[in-house]
Amino acid sequence: MPNPKSQIPTQMQIGALGDIHGEFGTVDDLMTRHADVPFWISVGDVASNDGEYFPPVAPLYWIKGNNEDFDVIAAAMAGYPPAPRLNYLSNGGPHQVGPWRIAALGGTFAPSWYHTPAAALPQSKGRTAPTASVKLGKSRDDKRRHFVRDEVVLCKGLKQIDIFLTHEAPRPFYPAGRRIDSGKTVINEVIAAMCPRLHLFGHHHEFTDSVRQGVRSIGLDVVTRSYLLIDTQTFKCERLDT
Repeated sequence: MPNPKSQIPTQMQIGALGDIHGEFGTVDDLMTRHADVPFWISVGDVASNDGEYFPPVAPLYWIKGNNEDFDVIAAAMAGYPPAPRLNYLSNGGPHQVGPWRIAALGGTFAPSWYHTPAAALPQSKGRTAPTASVKLGKSRDDKRRHFVRDEVVLCKGLKQIDIFLTHEAPRPFYPAGRRIDSGKTVINEVIAAMCPRLHLFGHHHEFTDSVRQGVRSIGLDVVTRSYLLIDTQTFKCERLDT
């Protein structure tokens, strides 16, 4: 039986998407436009406002954001993906995605929940029993939207990582020129310990390109505005308008 890795071209481009927020038609248009791109990655917030997910045209690997249906994510972690070709990357890793070793730290930072074990993060008290169509608004106070210390420690111990995906930004980060630093120190700490070849994040819907702890760190715009194509060997990043 042939090794699947041997069938992957040695040089190609991979697509990288920022927050999707239910713009599934836009994603499918991009995937159709770049039919030679074998798979895509996303920094989270895939679900629509109604908590829906979709089967993308090409394989899409994603981490959790803060606006998701976290029952859907729990099912994905148990081996039940929400849709064909939609592949969830749980926090930690390494995840082998094509030729890349990827680490994930999805979700947002909350000091009051940071030292809670991930399995003990409570879901929204207002959530009803899971149904075929779950409204996202019912899970906006779902504490499972956060990452926790145990996951950060796991990420710090990972080495030889090609891509580090987070939803939160590293520091300093001033979205839209505001004076308040919205970055999170723990992201910088993981970057410094892990030394990935590239770091990608989202959440703020703003494209930025900087260096953090000696690592190139790119903030991705919302998918309706722009996206990246990344060369798998050189890691050259090409930003394209949607």
